[in-house]
Amino acid sequence: MDIAMPLLNGMEATRQILHSYPSTKIIILSAHSDDAYVEQVMALGAAGYLIKQTAASILPAAIRSVFQGKRFYSPSISERRFHHQRKAHAEGELPKPNAAKLTSREMEVLQLIAEGKANKETANQLNISIKTVEKHRQKVMDKLNIHETASLTRYAIAAGIIESSVQSTING
Repeated sequence: MDIAMPLLNGMEATRQILHSYPSTKIIILSAHSDDAYVEQVMALGAAGYLIKQTAASILPAAIRSVFQGKRFYSPSISERRFHHQRKAHAEGELPKPNAAKLTSREMEVLQLIAEGKANKETANQLNISIKTVEKHRQKVMDKLNIHETASLTRYAIAAGIIESSVQSTING
């Protein structure tokens, strides 16, 4: 699964799949290697995270490892996580939580906003009321401290919630 996908981003798809089928093992294969992405999808229950630049020969090992109930990361991510944990431990620090934690519903609303959907379209697609969409939209804006649609869209692209090519296709 990728993180940036049209209609339903990989983080929300992971959440929904694992909610419906808890024994499913999900490996994320993404161009995004930022710690924030890795932490978010692993917290959602993904069992592995590979960046697209990872050698193809590593994929079978990742599948075997995840099938055996272990977690698996691309070597570059594993190394970076190890060094971060070692440094934090040496300095006596606890890992810092991510800044703005959006709920899965807020992520869905943000994705649809960034894809150019109006509140009514978002409400219809998510099967919720327009008023609920507006509340989620406001919570997203407050949590991210972003108060205009264009900036929300830029944030969604930068965060990998949607890809800039998806936005271009929608607008073009």
